[in-house]
Amino acid sequence: MSNTLMHQAIAALVPRGARVLDLGCGDGALLAHLIQARGCSGYGIEIDDANVLACVQRGVNVIQLNLDEGLALFGDVSFDVVLQIDTLQHLRNAEVMLRETARVGQTGIVAFPNFGHWPNRLAVLRGRMPITKRLPYEWYDTPNIRVGTFADFAALAQKNQLHMLDAFGLQNGQTVRWWPNARAGTAVFKFRRN
Repeated sequence: MSNTLMHQAIAALVPRGARVLDLGCGDGALLAHLIQARGCSGYGIEIDDANVLACVQRGVNVIQLNLDEGLALFGDVSFDVVLQIDTLQHLRNAEVMLRETARVGQTGIVAFPNFGHWPNRLAVLRGRMPITKRLPYEWYDTPNIRVGTFADFAALAQKNQLHMLDAFGLQNGQTVRWWPNARAGTAVFKFRRN
């Protein structure tokens, strides 16, 4: 799935005019899209120097910060929406950052590669780690420090007393609501604190 299609699906979950914090914002493309298409404002958080520069060149407000150090910089409910798009799988303490996302934002939106997608399961059954469009790396050179499934995240959210506002998969630009754990390469969740 192209980033453009994922950005459109994520943008549809963000209210117009929302104040947004994008954790691990990369080059700022999603936040720039939200600013232009949905009238949003906010900040990106990014650690990579080249991505910080790309954000600045796009006109996106960015703070250079290591997410593994937490979000103590921000007070409770400082933002309408906190995004973690393709970020969770790179973090050392994903559960702490999930709780921080729920603390800092009225709502949180998380998207990540769904390891439960059927081609991934088939690759593992064949004795190999999967290589797909969503997981394009060999096992030994991946930036992902963890993998998870749609069902894994649903259980983690329940454990942390998060209220699901929406949950679905994305596959080839299409929303997957029926059996997304097996049928979608990307898992998407929108939630708030209970």
